[in-house]
Amino acid sequence: MASNTSSDSFSARDRLAVDDTSYQIYRLDRIDGSARLPYSLKVLLENLVRNEDGRLVTAEQVSALAAWDPAAGYGREIAYTPARVLMQDFTGVPCVVDLVAMRDAIAELGGDTLRINPLCPTELVIDHSVIADVFGRADAFKVNAELEFERNAERYQLLRWGQQAFDDFSVVPPDTGICHQVNLEYLSRVVFTREGGEGAEFPVAYPDTLVGTDSHTPMVNGLGVLGWGVGGIEAEAAMLGQPMSMLIPQVLGLKLTGELQPGTTATDLVLTVAELLRQTGVVGKFVEFYGPGVANVPLANRATIGNMSPEYGATCAIFPIDAITLDYLRLTGRSEHRIKLVEAYAKEQGLWHDPGHEPEFSRTLELDLGSVEPSIAGPKRPQDRIPLRAAPHAVSALLKGAETTAQALSPLDEASAGSFPASDPIAFGQSRAEGKPRIPCGCGKIHDWPSTPVSVELADGTATELDNGHVVIAAITSCTNTSNPSVMVGAALLAKKAVEKGLSRKPWVKTSLAPGSRVVTDYYEKSGLTPYLDKLGFNLVGYGCTTCIGNSGPLIPEVSTAVTDNDLTVCAVLSGNRNFEGRIHPETKMNFLASPPLVVAYALAGSLHVDLLNEPLGTGSDGQPVYLRDIWPTDAEIDDVVNKHLKAEMFAKSYSDVYAGDERWLSLPVPEGDTFQWDSESTYVRQPPYFDGMTREPEPLTDITGARVLAKLGDSVTTDHISPAGSIRPDSPAGKYLSAKGVARKDFNSYGSRRGNHEVMIRGTFANIRLRNQLAPDTEGGWTVDFTAAPQDGKAPITSIYDASVNYAKTHTPLVILTGKEYGSGSSRDWAAKGTLLLGVRAVIAVSYERIHRSNLIGMGVLPLQFPDGQNADSLGLTGQETFDIVGVDALADSIPDTVHVRAGGVEFDAVLRIDTPAEADYYRHGGIMQYVLRKLLN
Repeated sequence: MASNTSSDSFSARDRLAVDDTSYQIYRLDRIDGSARLPYSLKVLLENLVRNEDGRLVTAEQVSALAAWDPAAGYGREIAYTPARVLMQDFTGVPCVVDLVAMRDAIAELGGDTLRINPLCPTELVIDHSVIADVFGRADAFKVNAELEFERNAERYQLLRWGQQAFDDFSVVPPDTGICHQVNLEYLSRVVFTREGGEGAEFPVAYPDTLVGTDSHTPMVNGLGVLGWGVGGIEAEAAMLGQPMSMLIPQVLGLKLTGELQPGTTATDLVLTVAELLRQTGVVGKFVEFYGPGVANVPLANRATIGNMSPEYGATCAIFPIDAITLDYLRLTGRSEHRIKLVEAYAKEQGLWHDPGHEPEFSRTLELDLGSVEPSIAGPKRPQDRIPLRAAPHAVSALLKGAETTAQALSPLDEASAGSFPASDPIAFGQSRAEGKPRIPCGCGKIHDWPSTPVSVELADGTATELDNGHVVIAAITSCTNTSNPSVMVGAALLAKKAVEKGLSRKPWVKTSLAPGSRVVTDYYEKSGLTPYLDKLGFNLVGYGCTTCIGNSGPLIPEVSTAVTDNDLTVCAVLSGNRNFEGRIHPETKMNFLASPPLVVAYALAGSLHVDLLNEPLGTGSDGQPVYLRDIWPTDAEIDDVVNKHLKAEMFAKSYSDVYAGDERWLSLPVPEGDTFQWDSESTYVRQPPYFDGMTREPEPLTDITGARVLAKLGDSVTTDHISPAGSIRPDSPAGKYLSAKGVARKDFNSYGSRRGNHEVMIRGTFANIRLRNQLAPDTEGGWTVDFTAAPQDGKAPITSIYDASVNYAKTHTPLVILTGKEYGSGSSRDWAAKGTLLLGVRAVIAVSYERIHRSNLIGMGVLPLQFPDGQNADSLGLTGQETFDIVGVDALADSIPDTVHVRAGGVEFDAVLRIDTPAEADYYRHGGIMQYVLRKLLN
């Protein structure tokens, strides 16, 4: 939000005229040193200059950013004020619940409930609730939408109440689109304008910035809009007008040269970038693209790259504004005045991309776009790229026991090393014993993998076989790719050619189409491509995230039975951004990210063992084999459809009534009043306990003594492992809770949909079916040992993490988590921190953290600690059975010590305190960011 009280110590306030309208701007060229800064830091610099008030934002902060040292690990602390907040409903509902609870709490403490109100524009898009229950039918969208409303009416009622009870809070109703695609196509202003306040002569124009309660918020970086994902806890503070404390980051410049080769897609590019930057190490850094190749990257491709920032660990991955930005704004129906304003402002402020200018960066890398090749990524991490030519080899090796994708690919790397030049195909010489050519992946060996075919008879009488490596889900889903007309039209044209050749999807594959915007289905209809997708089973199932977030719905029943009864390792292929263990579907152990055209291809092939580059996808109606190369559309064919059928009028029409909603939405009863009336019987929305017993002043900090370990975990534990996500199992603590409340199993819905009920979420924290707690060896899922219970056979008994936490709470025993590298990577799920706190965890000791989760832990009053450099739990000899004392926490009362001392049995060490800024220290002292903000508003 714009400040109307800027101290303007640098005399930066000036006037910019566009058409007949004048705007107040804050000129960056008035700040010495600004011209050398990267684009992203210029945006931050303007933010500081405009919001300088001498208290939260000071002239010293402005000078420190202008004097940025690229070589420094981090610069000083600054206070960033985003222009707006973006939410999706899974994370947005808990935010609204928290705001409602804050209104209750401030009233109890004698304050004004209306002080709890968004002070900057907040836009929530309902996109996470639709599930692909029904697929492959003309009525799939209609049925899934009806089921969505039946399951989520209580949540939607809360959001409709919030829309009328809170100022500057807008809700995009269900079945409209995915938040990041709606943000890209409609919500983003690129240059924001807002009235300057009382006495201001002109409205203020400034760079559009935001924070979002979804880690893929950086998708909008493709438009030149600076934004990134935060936890819902931080977002609530931003909504309430609190600047966000951050350290000036390093900025890595990725120079782009060349252009993509025919046959490669934006998905192949982003998987290559994800691999490169994850290997480089960009966690907590800004990434910025520059160089002559930027002009060869269409806006939709830029958005795809920005979308996957969290997959390679960057805070953001931004492209500067240029002519391609303006073309996209024009295509998506933005007004001509807005487009002129964006151009004029960017050029006036030095934010317009100059391909010949190289800003100062902390480090630079270079990527030749011509080196990108067709790829997929998996089976459980987005950065594990697999060249399409090597996919059969990698999958076979993984099935045979290779522990990582890199290990699975290593023989191929050795074979590739002997090939010269790099563009030559890898030589293949062996044949199968029966005389047929071997699968040509280049490893020099015949593929060997555990084949255990199972006969399956489907409901329609079709008899088939299912085996390890078969594809059981093929989903065109996620804003990552459905926002990109080129890959979406490419998938549809591939489907058209496949149908014309007489191909069909394999009968065991569940197919679905879930775009992030109604514009996608509009241009499909206009171009006549919808019937071909429908013919292959890619009927529209909904406008939402679906498979990418685990809302994939049930597998084909007979397929599901075969998989579970025979413990088959089957696969999902999706055009999404995440494929972590247990995320996509509990029955798919391997999950691969791929472009939409490759999703269609794998639905036709039905198996990851098929070499798409050399083996047929199937047999055509003429009896001849059909290869991928026979049906892959050319770039010219794709461009022809896009140019003829994608028009600005489509966007204008689609978004003309974006906040209206359908009859179901409009018919929801909306309670009146400034405070929400909680329903004690609701299993979706409950009053949370965060403010129970809260006092006007925070309690003194104390050391943590007598703590036990709730879980001892390894590396790469994601928020998907920690936070409840996906379907709710009936035998889980959450399932038992719902059953006891009279909820039928069919109505359990997902954890995400019940984030407004802390009772469900506590029971699902650390309950991911793929979690491996080393305290409970030979188990998988939410299990631990309970040291409060009587030993069984000389050992503490194994029980659920939730049940153990209840017993520890009864004995007032604090808890700690021991874990490895990259703890908390993945989605920006505040429930990964909220659930941790409510289980009774007081501290987490990790080797390293991902940015958002560390911040969220502090925001909930959980202490983030790191093992000494080069050490971990195992190297220190910690088994997790020790009792822990963490000493020196009380020093945080008036300073931020570098370390605290940990005693665990006979082991002692100094743990690094990962409270990095004074603002974070304030949050921890108050017991969390919500309590801090509430006390500030109260006082």
